[in-house]
Amino acid sequence: MNAPSDFSLFPPIEARRTGMLPVDALHTIYWEECGNPDGIPVVYLHGGPGGGASPEKRRWFDPDSYRIILFDQRGAYRSTPLAEVRANTTQLLVDDMEVLRKMLGVEKWLLAGGSWGTTLALAYAQTCPDRCLGLILRGVFLGTSGEIDWFFDGMRRFFPKAHADFVCWLPEEERTDLLAAYERRLFGEDEDARMEAARYWFKYAEACSLLRHDPQLVEEAAKNDPVVLGVGRLDAFYFRNRMFLEEDQLVRTIERIAHLPLMMVQGGHDVIAPPESAYRVHRAWPGSVLHIAAEAGHSPAEPAIRCKLIQALEQFKRERRFDAQMLEASGPV
Repeated sequence: MNAPSDFSLFPPIEARRTGMLPVDALHTIYWEECGNPDGIPVVYLHGGPGGGASPEKRRWFDPDSYRIILFDQRGAYRSTPLAEVRANTTQLLVDDMEVLRKMLGVEKWLLAGGSWGTTLALAYAQTCPDRCLGLILRGVFLGTSGEIDWFFDGMRRFFPKAHADFVCWLPEEERTDLLAAYERRLFGEDEDARMEAARYWFKYAEACSLLRHDPQLVEEAAKNDPVVLGVGRLDAFYFRNRMFLEEDQLVRTIERIAHLPLMMVQGGHDVIAPPESAYRVHRAWPGSVLHIAAEAGHSPAEPAIRCKLIQALEQFKRERRFDAQMLEASGPV
């Protein structure tokens, strides 16, 4: 199937297989598979880290060419227990991906991810480079202290109203340490307070993700309680633990994977994951391709991001097909 001429999403499809995979005594992760079972294996890594993989993400990939694998990370969306932070680290998520890959019988797969999903993709690839066909990333986030601090302080320069709503809900005496103030509520005993804090957190991030602010879209997204709670609690937990990475780890160790193909799509006006991080990866990774979507922010829902992403996925499948044809034509070695 060819992508639509305007590089809009592929038609809706249903999952061919779904399941719940126990990864330890506490956590069970949701997974699904659709598309061509003999196609190029691609695994989608969602953002958040508590966001989950919505069915719409199936539509980024040509179902005739890709074996599409989606899963919800520990504590996210349909995985259980919901929003659980015990036994939840970046390294354990990498381990889960290996358990899932082996269970599905995949030798190597393409990594496709956005936002936090780019962090996890880079961490996984650097741990298991021999299991990767390449990476296609959107809205690169490296998990550095500067990027985390920017979330709480820097974004207000561009979205002052959203930041004010995020801050002013809190008592004035707690506003000097926003992360600690939100943690007290997100992990407190009061269930209603947990949900309310998660909703304020979620709305702040959603409001800042769009170049053209759409309050109705933000309110609609905030009605999905499992996603809202997962994003609020897991965001805060991972931020507190600096994403379970050493400072600038993903750039310092990039030579482990610099032989792999990499295409990045970056919103030119991305405030949540500013373009500096994608550019740093591009400079450190010879042969990488960086597409700047000039008229876009962070959200993959924006047309310029969607167009560039699908173009990247279409290019990857063409190049894989060309490589396979060349190998076939060369005959046995």
